[in-house]
Parts: sequence; C-alpha cells; structure tokens
Amino acid sequence: MPSSSLDAQHIAHAQRLASDARLLTDPNPRVGCVLVAPSGEVIGSGHTQRAGGPHAEVMALRDAAARGLSVVGATAYVTLEPCAHHGRTGPCCDALVAAGIGRVVASIADPNPLVAGQGFARLRAAGVAVEVGPEAEATRELNIGFFSRMVRKTPWVRLKTAASLDGKTALSNGVSQWITSAEARADGHAWRARASAVLTGVGTVIDDDPRLDVRLVETPRQPHLVIVDSRLQTPPGARLFDVPERQVWIYAAQPDADRAAALTARGATIVSLPNADGKVDLGAMLHDLARREVNELHVEAGHKLNGSLLREGWVDELLVYLAPKLIGEGLEMASQPFAGGPLTALTGALPLEFRSVERFGPDLRILARVAGRDAF
Repeated sequence: MPSSSLDAQHIAHAQRLASDARLLTDPNPRVGCVLVAPSGEVIGSGHTQRAGGPHAEVMALRDAAARGLSVVGATAYVTLEPCAHHGRTGPCCDALVAAGIGRVVASIADPNPLVAGQGFARLRAAGVAVEVGPEAEATRELNIGFFSRMVRKTPWVRLKTAASLDGKTALSNGVSQWITSAEARADGHAWRARASAVLTGVGTVIDDDPRLDVRLVETPRQPHLVIVDSRLQTPPGARLFDVPERQVWIYAAQPDADRAAALTARGATIVSLPNADGKVDLGAMLHDLARREVNELHVEAGHKLNGSLLREGWVDELLVYLAPKLIGEGLEMASQPFAGGPLTALTGALPLEFRSVERFGPDLRILARVAGRDAF
C-alpha cells in the first residue's frame, strides 16, 4: 500500500480516537494519536483525557511503553498540532522529541495563541519531519467550539428545538411533553453531553422547573448550566441546583442583593452584565463564557431568548427535531420556537445551510448552520 494510503489510514484511526473523546476532554480539544513503527506496525494509540490529564500523544507513548515497544524513528499521527506550552500538562512536542519520534503527521495547526505553529516549529528544529493537512476539516468540525473560543473569543452556539411538522412546540393548553419520540430525546441528550454548557432563560426555569442535565445517555461529566435572568427571578429551590459537579452561572442585569445571596447560597455564580435596556448583554455574556472556557454552548430556551439570540446574530447553528405530527393552533406565540419578524421581504430571512438530515425513531433531526458562521 503506498505511503500516502497508509498515512490516510492511520490519520483516520487517530480521528476515530479523537471522536471517542468528544464527551471527555472539555475544555481541551478532542485529539487522537496513533504511533506507527518504521515497519508499518501500530505500536501505540490514545486520545486526550480529562482536563489536567495526559494529552493524546502522551497516552500513545504510554501505550507503546506498556507494550514494551520502542518508538524511536516512529511516525506520530495526531489530529491536532502537538502543544508547545505549559498548561495543566507539559508540552507534547517536547515529549515526542524526547521519545525519539522521527516524523509527525498532523491534521491541522492548534488555534490556541499559546501554540499556533510553535509545536510544529519546535519539532522541526529538533529534526522531526512534519507534515500537516490530512483530515483537517474533520478535526476542525469535531473541535468547532474550541476553534471558535480561540479565534472569535466566543463559544460555538448551537440552538436546539423540537417541534411538530407545522412548527409548534406546545398545544394550545401549554402541553409540550412529548412532541418528539424517546429516540429523538436521547439524541438531544447526547448533544447536551458534548457541550461545555447548556443555556436557558429564567422563563423556562420558572415554567418547567427543568434539571437540564444529561440523563438519557452515559456521560463522564455534566455540562455547566447558564441562565439568562435579568431580575434574578430563579427560584432557589429549583431542581437545576440538585445536579452535582457542575457550575451554575446566572447572568443578571438588575441587582437584587437578597435574591443574589439566596442563589449564591445554592452554589450559583451571579454575573451582572446589563445592556442599555436593562436586560442581559448577550454578546458580553458570550465573551465572558469564553473566558470561563466554554467551547460549545447548547441552547434550550423559550421563543423570546431564542429570538433575541438569532436577531442579534449570536446563533451559529440550529439543531431541530421535527415530529411527524400536525398540531394546528398552538399556544399563541409561545408555541413558536423563535420570536422574530415580521419580515417585509424574503431577502431579510436568515440564510441557513443544511449540514445533515437524519432520522431518530419516527422523527427527523435537522442540523442547519447559519450561512458563513464557520468562516473564521
């Protein structure tokens, strides 16, 4: 098999390992690494562990060592540029050099300004051959939130909604459980699980008292929770506080010392970011969440907050579940997934690009990206 075909085979293996880490590594990127001896034998593999744990390259080196195999002169296939800085762990480029790796094939450069080509430069300076490019788009897509946070300084915002085929999210009496099937709901939980944080509005908290955690799929961690709550109306007794091992960040605009104290006592962090209208400044909130290392932000909110995020241009893609049902008249505007408009011309419509359409049980899942949002 030609070397280019072997390279494609091994970097695809590394991509599968990276995908296996998609629920684990946050806020670090999902990275896989495969070590291949000059003979063509795979001698080590691994993916990045929890934050603070070893990265993919170190896991692969440990795997080879555990097998009693030498990595001198081997090729390291890695889905992201080996890091070159001291963070929670040491530089992976130095670990590869020290181990005697002879060649590195990487998918794409690390967008982190602390790396950004320095890992490749240090490898080349040490005499390691470096090739960059195979599976670059796959790595970027798997780590779209990490790239967004590093380049745009905001998370990747994914807005999820579930509706009937005629676009209703609730009956005229307010009943909304369940419009979609168990299979669709489980898939929705899988998307929650891969996110850094779930965002909702205080209206949803008051009306539904949701936990907004991951329950229907296995997960090694719970995403953090973000609540947009201008007047600090979140009930201290809300069920969302009963989920262990996650942060609850409440973004407010109008101070209330007593309410803030009660919510802080439940473990919430209150962040005041008012705009000129006395509501939460959504752009400032997203930049603050990026500083808190949020990569992917999964939105499950009502029509007003959904509409505000869309109108202000903060939504990157939509995750829409459609049930094969016709509901007809719903609960006025509240039964619509988004508040917006009315438009006076179709040219004012938000352009979307369908990324995928898949079936879960009887329902369709549509992933639609706002046109041009990934051009960064």
